[in-house]
Amino acid sequence: MRISGRMALAPAFAGLLFLALAPAAEAASLTARLDDAVLDELNFARARPVEYADELRRELNRSDDPAAVEEAIDFLERQTSLPPLAPDRRIAAAARQHAQAQGPRGDVGHGPTGSLGQRLRGQGVWAGLSAENISYGSEDPRDVVRQLIIDSGVPSRGHRRNIFAASYQLAGVACGPHRAYGYMCVIDFAGALPPR
Repeated sequence: MRISGRMALAPAFAGLLFLALAPAAEAASLTARLDDAVLDELNFARARPVEYADELRRELNRSDDPAAVEEAIDFLERQTSLPPLAPDRRIAAAARQHAQAQGPRGDVGHGPTGSLGQRLRGQGVWAGLSAENISYGSEDPRDVVRQLIIDSGVPSRGHRRNIFAASYQLAGVACGPHRAYGYMCVIDFAGALPPR
C-alpha cells in the first residue's frame, strides 16, 4: 500500500480529460496511474477510517448533501481498520472492459444482471463473492472515493459497504473518459480466489 504516495498523486490528475487527445501510450500511462491512485485512496480509507473522517469533516461546508457527509463521518469514526485490497490485473481487466463499453456511449449502471460475474469469468476469475462500484463525473482519486463513501442519493449506502467489506480482499480499478459525465471509474471487488 502506497499511503505515502497518496498525497502527492491526487492533485496530479486534474485536467485528465485531454486523454482523448493524447497519444495512445501517454493516455494509457496516465490512466494506469489514475487507476493506481484510486486504489491507493481506497486502501487509505480502509486502513485509516478515522483520519478519513477528519478529512471529510474539513470539507463539510462545501458539500451539496451535508447530512450524507455527516452520516459518512459517523460511520468512519466507528469503522475498524481493514487490510488493503490487493490489486489484481484480471479483475482490473474486467473493470476496464466495462469502462471501455460504457464510456464512449455515455451509458451508466452495472449492466444486465450477472454481467459482472460474466466479465470476471471471462478474465479467468471465479469469485464466489464480488461487487462493483462505479463513479461518474470525477477524474480526481480523492473525489472518486469520497463520492462512493458518502454515497449521497443511495439509501442502502451500498458503495460504502463494498469499500469497507472485510470479505473483499482483491480489487481492480479502471478509469477512463465518459461521453456524458466526462470521466468514470469502475472498481470491481472480489473475495479470496481459489488457487490457480
